Amino acid sequence: MHVSQRSLLRLKPSLSLVLLVVYLGVLWLAGGASRADALGQVVVRSVAWIALIIVILFGARPSFGGMKPVLLLLAGAVLLTLLQLVPLPPGIWQALPGRAFFMEAAAASGQEQPWRPWSLVPGATVNAASSLIVPIVALVLVAGLKEAERSWLPGLVLSLIVGSTFLGLLQFSGAGFNNPLINDTAGQVSGIFANRNHFALFAAFGCMLAPVWAFLDGRQPQWRGPAALGLVLLFALTILATGSRAGLLLGALGLGLGLVMVGEGIRRELRRYPRWVFLAILAGIVGTIVIFVLISIAADRAAAIERVLDLDAGQDLRARTLPTVLDLIRDYFPAGSGLGGFDPIFRKHEPFDLLKLNYFNHAHNDFLEIAIDAGLVGILLLAAGLLWWGLASVRAWRVGVSPRHAVPKLGSAMLLLILIASIIDYPARTPMIMAVIVIAGVWLCERAKGSRGSALPGSGQPL
Repeated sequence: MHVSQRSLLRLKPSLSLVLLVVYLGVLWLAGGASRADALGQVVVRSVAWIALIIVILFGARPSFGGMKPVLLLLAGAVLLTLLQLVPLPPGIWQALPGRAFFMEAAAASGQEQPWRPWSLVPGATVNAASSLIVPIVALVLVAGLKEAERSWLPGLVLSLIVGSTFLGLLQFSGAGFNNPLINDTAGQVSGIFANRNHFALFAAFGCMLAPVWAFLDGRQPQWRGPAALGLVLLFALTILATGSRAGLLLGALGLGLGLVMVGEGIRRELRRYPRWVFLAILAGIVGTIVIFVLISIAADRAAAIERVLDLDAGQDLRARTLPTVLDLIRDYFPAGSGLGGFDPIFRKHEPFDLLKLNYFNHAHNDFLEIAIDAGLVGILLLAAGLLWWGLASVRAWRVGVSPRHAVPKLGSAMLLLILIASIIDYPARTPMIMAVIVIAGVWLCERAKGSRGSALPGSGQPL
């Protein structure tokens, strides 16, 4: 009885874990849109502030010891955004590039030049600052978890992806599901997101996370092996149904990285069999996915591949707007135009041949948009983040390919997919992906078990 009570006490969840589960659930429901006017933004940010207040008043003090790179990068983003809202004297503000038009407008109205903030669209920058409460709370809650509770995070994130995928299948079936909390498009397979590319990225996370989850910490896969294979097939077919061209690349890359991370675990399970069995199973997995993909194409259900075949680069809006986007970087460098203000700034510079009924809300390349909005300071902050990711990834992948070393690699690989997706889109602007970025960053910060050269088995492993 005494041992049983101690086990129950060990299993008792912390306040941070309870709040994190609720918080991720709210993000799953309402955090799939990036637009400031989406109703879900109010829900997500309100819950974030409530969770932060509760954990400050009643929770244990979070430990950021191993998460300092994530904390520092997030603090730098907050500081930069707030600095862009500080009013500047007319003399300093007028010296910033790209401000002549606004100076002339004030002069034409007969007004004296007022003090203005660095940002040309301060309302949009206020929204950008408000959005950062989402990753801040995610980091605080993860930092407050017990050591054992952090091992549940991969399964928790995987369950969110599975839930989103089933919702996407419901949309694919023609059920006509519409989420009033996000600005999704009727008839589009986008799961919990307003953008099908963001949904495809989320499913690509699942393609790498499912096999890692099956072998996590060197455990025996047992029933998790077949379950992981089934989930990978589900995620791959869902990506095809989304119509996301980028999702095809991300899904293939995610699956490849996932198999690399668990390759040793698969070989360990098959070591009593001839070596060719491992290659045969690997070929069977890939072949099964290919067969299902071909069936999906034959049934006219692979919208993503159809969009690749129908792609006309000359008509693709991203390609047509690229020269204007590059001109914006030049016009506002090195100060930038202000975070969050791309839409009205682009409209001011939009050439007549690009005018159409729908608007170009983002640059569809977050690296270029950061350069426009935040200028040199934003580029330096982005470079610092990329440098940390690169160095930490080298450290994570150098320790070996054992499943016990998988969590830091998983964080590195998930951030890689987000970086690739950000070249043609803006996934990091959605609250759900913001939280995933924080979790992936925390995983990348972890020291791989056994990375210091210990020959002893991991916790809970037999001698």
